[in-house]
Amino acid sequence: MNPVFLALIIASYFALLLAISIITGRNAGNKGFFLGNRKSPWYIVAFGMIGASLSGVTFISVPGWVAESQFAYMQMVLGYLLGYLFIAYVLMPLYYRLNLTSIYSYLGTRFGFRSYKTGASFFLLSRIIGASFRLFLMASVLQIAIFNAWHVPFWLTVVLTILLIWLYTFRGGIKTIIWTDTLQTLFMLLSVTLTVIFIARQMGLDFNGMVKTISESKYSRIFFLHDWHDKRFFLKQFLSGAFITIVMTGLDQDMMQKNLSCKNIREAKKNMIWFSIVLVPVNLLFLSLGALLYIFAFRQGIPVPARADDLFTVIATGGYLPSVVAVFFMLGLIAAAYSSADSALTALTTSFTVDILGTKNKTEDQIKHIRMRVHLMISGIMVLIILFFRAVNNESVISSLFTAAGYTYGPLLGLYTFGLFTRMQVKDRWVPVVAVLSPVLCYILNIRSEAWFNGYHFGFEMLIINGFLTFLGLLLIREKRTS
Repeated sequence: MNPVFLALIIASYFALLLAISIITGRNAGNKGFFLGNRKSPWYIVAFGMIGASLSGVTFISVPGWVAESQFAYMQMVLGYLLGYLFIAYVLMPLYYRLNLTSIYSYLGTRFGFRSYKTGASFFLLSRIIGASFRLFLMASVLQIAIFNAWHVPFWLTVVLTILLIWLYTFRGGIKTIIWTDTLQTLFMLLSVTLTVIFIARQMGLDFNGMVKTISESKYSRIFFLHDWHDKRFFLKQFLSGAFITIVMTGLDQDMMQKNLSCKNIREAKKNMIWFSIVLVPVNLLFLSLGALLYIFAFRQGIPVPARADDLFTVIATGGYLPSVVAVFFMLGLIAAAYSSADSALTALTTSFTVDILGTKNKTEDQIKHIRMRVHLMISGIMVLIILFFRAVNNESVISSLFTAAGYTYGPLLGLYTFGLFTRMQVKDRWVPVVAVLSPVLCYILNIRSEAWFNGYHFGFEMLIINGFLTFLGLLLIREKRTS
């Protein structure tokens, strides 16, 4: 596709985002930046969270998983529902009752200063690596699709990518994100839906024919109930889905900041319940797209790329479908990447300002000055990490860093479980040691599991093990007295 045409489309898209930020960012103070003044409509938050939960990695990868895992991912999606119920009826009432701006403040109230700083630091580490990884993928696509033709260096592409996010988030923060995420979710779903429609038309299928083709294909199996060694085994996937949701939504400042912007706990619960229900057919749509992509490639004689993640890109932009699909593919990819990255940048700014630097005894103007500097600093750090990924240029190293970032959610799971379900206090000074040792032990366990456990290979359930080890560690450093 013509790079100039693509650039014009993307420029128009960002012009729309900037227009939204100008409107929503008017007179947005610190409370507006951090919590949207607690006036966000729950249904807008719910719809926008779909885009934030389905990042650019998901947009590309979920359809590609179908060849290897079929529809097994739906087992995790069903587990998500259980996780969202826990968030709606256990975690969110706690956050609203304590009137939190950062959810990690709870750890300070429950355990002490070092526990509080440990939880916030683990979030910051994980989120900044994860967001940078997603933006690295996005910047790489933009570089290939547009900027290589103009001989623009990659570092400038990265700076422009981050600058655009900074421009539409630095004023309004979460007050702006609520509305831009809604727009980006719309573009993402339009992209997937249009691709499904045009592939079905190319194969001469109506809706019933498409459903029949997918259901009769080798890709449509959902439940795996027999071999517990299999990473697709139902119980492993279901429980992993529930715990992943609890930690990556309920214990994640990025996702919970949107929920805390609702008017009250009743509306926040409605947001969470409806969001979780809608997410089921949305994920089924992504998996159906994956099945159609493979069936279409086979029928048309299109070579399947060595990397399954590339199949969606190849078919959408390779001239096999009408050009409108390529346009919406790019918009959908950008929307998916930016809807997770912009809210991550805002959450990172919030957490670093509130949790690390602190806002106690500071005036509104002082807090505003601090958070704007932090917002710029976090943006700069993300630029440097993305350029580091580019310099390494080793997919296994980058993937390992991304995986390592995921290990940091285990200690958060253990800390919150211990805090919520026991009355015991811990020796606060030892909490950072426990929080570091648990992921290290899990990493060793993961690389040695096949030798130690008769060929067993850990999957997403490693998160549960990580949280359990943290819980045991906290049990070992407990105080004799109870709260």
